[in-house]
Amino acid sequence: MIDVDKQIDAVSRQVGSRDLEEGQGRTVIISQIMDAELEDVWEACTTEEHIPKWFLPITGELELGGRFQLEGNASGTIQRCDPPEEFDATWEFAENMSWIEVRLSAVDDGQTRIQLKHIAVEDEHWAEYGPGATGVGWDGAMMGLVLYLRTGQPVDREEAYAWMASEEGKRFYTLSSERWGEAHVAAGEDEASAKAAAERTIRFYTGN
Repeated sequence: MIDVDKQIDAVSRQVGSRDLEEGQGRTVIISQIMDAELEDVWEACTTEEHIPKWFLPITGELELGGRFQLEGNASGTIQRCDPPEEFDATWEFAENMSWIEVRLSAVDDGQTRIQLKHIAVEDEHWAEYGPGATGVGWDGAMMGLVLYLRTGQPVDREEAYAWMASEEGKRFYTLSSERWGEAHVAAGEDEASAKAAAERTIRFYTGN
C-alpha cells in the first residue's frame, strides 16, 4: 500500500499550547510536502467530489459559514476560507468541540506543503492518550492524501481497513504513536508520562 518508514519520516509533527476561552488548549501540528501543485492539493482537500476519495464521505456546504458532516466522524462549521491557501473550521465530535486550521503553501518543483493544526481543550482524553489522540488519525489522513495525489485513484476502503489490521498497518500506527510521543517530550512533557500515553495510543489502534 505504502512504504511505512518513508511515510512516517516524511511527516513533521509538533505539539504546542494555546489559551482558549474554554480552558487550556493543546495543539497538534502535522505537515508534509506533497508531490502536487497547490491548486490540486486545495481541490483535494476542499471539494465534496475529492474528499471522499482519500478521507471520508462528506456532505454539507463547503463554503465560508457552511456546515459539513463527515460520515461516521466529525461535523463542523467553516469559519475561514481563503482559496487556495487556507481554511479554518470547527471540529465537532462526540459532543466535544475542537478546531482545525489548514494551511497550504507552494514549494519548489511543483510541490505543496500542507500543514494541519488541531486545537483542543486539554481534558481527560488528552491526559490518557496525549497528542496521539488526534495526531495518529491525521497521520492516517496524510497517508490517504499522498496515495490519492500520487495515483489519482480513490483509496479502496475495504482494502484500507484490511491493511490497518495487518502487521504492516499496525506497525504504521505504532510508529506514528511513538513519534507523537517524541513530539510530546520535545514540547516539554515528562518523558515517562509521554511514553505511557503513547503506549496507550498504540494499544488503542493495534490491540497490542
